[in-house]
Amino acid sequence: MFDVVTTTFPYGEHTVELEMGEIARQAHAAVKVDMGGTVVFVSVVGRKEAKPGQDFFPLTVNYQEKTYAAGKIPGGFFRREARPSEGETLLARLIDRPIRPLFPNGYMNEVQVIITVVSLNPEILPDIPAMLGTSAALAASGIPFAGPIGAAQVGYKDGAYILNPSVAQLEESDLDLMVAGTEHAVLMVESEAKELSEEIMLGAVVFGHEQMQPAIAAIKEFAAEVGNETWEWTAAEKDTALAKSVADICEADLKDAFSTADKMDRQDKVAAAKTKLMEALATGEENVPSDSDIGNAFKDLEKSIVRSRIIAGEPRIDGRDSLTVRAIESRVGVLPRTHGSALFTRGETQALVVTTLGTTRDAQIVDALQGSYKDAFMLHYNFPPYSVGETGRTGSPGRREIGHGRLAKRGVLAVMPDQESFPYTIRVVSEITESNGSSSMASVCGTSLSLMDAGVPIKAPVAGIAMGLVKEGEKFAVLTDILGDEDHLGDMDFKVAGTKDGINALQMDIKIDGITKEIMEIALEQAQTARLHILDEMNKVIDKSRAEISDFAPRYVTMKINPDKIREVIGKGGETIRGITEQTGAQVDIDDTGAIKISAVDGAAANAAKKIIEDITAEAEVGTIYNGKVAKIMEFGAFVTILPGKDGLVHISQISNDRVEKVSDHLKEGDEVRVKLLEIDRQGRMRLSMKEVDAE
Repeated sequence: MFDVVTTTFPYGEHTVELEMGEIARQAHAAVKVDMGGTVVFVSVVGRKEAKPGQDFFPLTVNYQEKTYAAGKIPGGFFRREARPSEGETLLARLIDRPIRPLFPNGYMNEVQVIITVVSLNPEILPDIPAMLGTSAALAASGIPFAGPIGAAQVGYKDGAYILNPSVAQLEESDLDLMVAGTEHAVLMVESEAKELSEEIMLGAVVFGHEQMQPAIAAIKEFAAEVGNETWEWTAAEKDTALAKSVADICEADLKDAFSTADKMDRQDKVAAAKTKLMEALATGEENVPSDSDIGNAFKDLEKSIVRSRIIAGEPRIDGRDSLTVRAIESRVGVLPRTHGSALFTRGETQALVVTTLGTTRDAQIVDALQGSYKDAFMLHYNFPPYSVGETGRTGSPGRREIGHGRLAKRGVLAVMPDQESFPYTIRVVSEITESNGSSSMASVCGTSLSLMDAGVPIKAPVAGIAMGLVKEGEKFAVLTDILGDEDHLGDMDFKVAGTKDGINALQMDIKIDGITKEIMEIALEQAQTARLHILDEMNKVIDKSRAEISDFAPRYVTMKINPDKIREVIGKGGETIRGITEQTGAQVDIDDTGAIKISAVDGAAANAAKKIIEDITAEAEVGTIYNGKVAKIMEFGAFVTILPGKDGLVHISQISNDRVEKVSDHLKEGDEVRVKLLEIDRQGRMRLSMKEVDAE
């Protein structure tokens, strides 16, 4: 009944199995990928015809994790999977980036890729199976696609690269790098590192590309065995007559526009040139080019003008050469009541970055497929429409904002303090207030400044820079600190963030069919020079974390008690720990090891709570004098509380050096007295004396 095609190949420490033909046979391709028990199902469906008037390529990549894959039932009222998590959104973007440039230019037919995680081995993340499955499904579908691609995850420990490391290995690794590409070149890189050198990072990319070649070969064999014919599709021929007309009408105007440094002035000139063009060609006659065709020809002319000038070594749009970073302005302490703030401006890109310090209870609970955990460092990126002089939607973050926030977070993670030395939950928000090129890297710089302004003891300042590429045949130019237009009209977006000592994050996206090692080497070298320059400029404002945190930030006091004493601090039904909070205003968090974190708006409250806990957990010592309170009067003496929950007896004979006939003549309940601990018997009963104190 089923015509099943299966291919198996070793990949690192695991074996990958590709299978097609049994499930979802009405999709154009549906591949099941099994990598060591982590199973991902990938379907691909494409339309045979483009929608009339379609002027963009509608590729959709949806990645979804089913909780049944990990043997779980979803939380929430409805008990079913809801909107994609940030992790799912990030992986969907990761898969989209290397496959998008491999569809032919001019291809406007809708394509939808759906990746579903259906089984999970907690030690093998779904990332690599999902990317390999997408590649195999596209290669086997018949849809025009210049693949297949391979993908590899690379770790680095003790001077050696690790292919597709396990979750346990990643925790010990100095690098987490994802690389994807064809058999000839690299298309995408996403990484997080711990101040590694350019040489090590480049070596990791090359290592990953080399190691993925068996996977690419296996996918080719798999697609050939499936045997689906490639769809017949030819790109529409360029209308050379229209291109000439467009150039005759507005080439001079566009050249003038792309010699204008100010972004808004440049956009006005480009818009005026396009209006002039549309009016000139809108003759009202039949068989004239459509508005869409005219618009595409106009875009082609824009691209040609900008790219040809760069390849020729002429000044860039804003007059810079290929190596110069735009002017930088930095300021910290911008907002008076926040815990830390910075305004970072590079050219026409600007980020207002704010740091907020919270307590352990403010940590984000992440309910991932692999299990729930708490994240004590959050970095959120917002891109409001006013930042580019436009109107538009606001509200929940989109895929781009989630992706840029995650990249900025990768850039600073390596320098963040651990919870033991700085037990705060930290939230950073980057508000992009102006944008013309690499707002994510401006967010890295602004985050570093804002964290230092907040007194967060980061290990070193961090800066980020975006590089671009224009490649025509064998000629190419690598551009430092790209503008928005250069990003849009260029061939590469290459972002590097790090300290003076090394790289913390590297992200690369290619719009052509890949780049060479030589180009990557040049890009990394230029990026290093630019990063060090930006760090120098930032250091003029603040070069290390402030010694004290903001007066408006919570204060933390930490202590450790014997785990056997935890129940005494918490009390019956939490009564004792609630009482501490009510009495002092401080929040008290205690874990199973006896580690206690006390947080309060002011240090006095935190220290008061600490003193109470010390008293509760303290052990009474014979010979020590205590300030106690009379708890109960008896005929033979008084019981005095010397420590929380610890009472001792002052016998009537030990109340005073003078003879005492009646205890109540000398003491009453609630009196504060000084007593000396004379003895603790085998039953733990304590004998106290007041006259011994008087004698001393």
